[in-house]
Amino acid sequence: QVQLVESGGGLVQAGGSLRLSCAASRRTFSTYDMGWFRQAPGKEREFVAAINWSGGTTYYADSVKGRFTVSRDNAKNTLYLQMNSLKPEDTAIYYCAVGAGRLVRYYDYWGQGTQVTVSS
Repeated sequence: QVQLVESGGGLVQAGGSLRLSCAASRRTFSTYDMGWFRQAPGKEREFVAAINWSGGTTYYADSVKGRFTVSRDNAKNTLYLQMNSLKPEDTAIYYCAVGAGRLVRYYDYWGQGTQVTVSS
């Protein structure tokens, strides 16, 4: 089992940037494909971005493509999500998880989430 802890969320104005981090508890992090999801109030959890174990493959939701960048540092057991040109509709709780693909059911372990609020 792996524990994931997200950080870096906060309140930012539209057009601003934030970088989220997800620290993993195990050295085997380097063998895991990872993803970012988000959930806004009253909405289902949705896919944001994902990255394979080596960092060589990344993919994004259309809504964030060109604005968000997912990356990882396997030496630090940490996953990142750089978010630029933030919009009010990006407001949500952001979660990192172990798995691959665009569907929630393909992910096994989840962090507790970090709140991102974008003001207009």
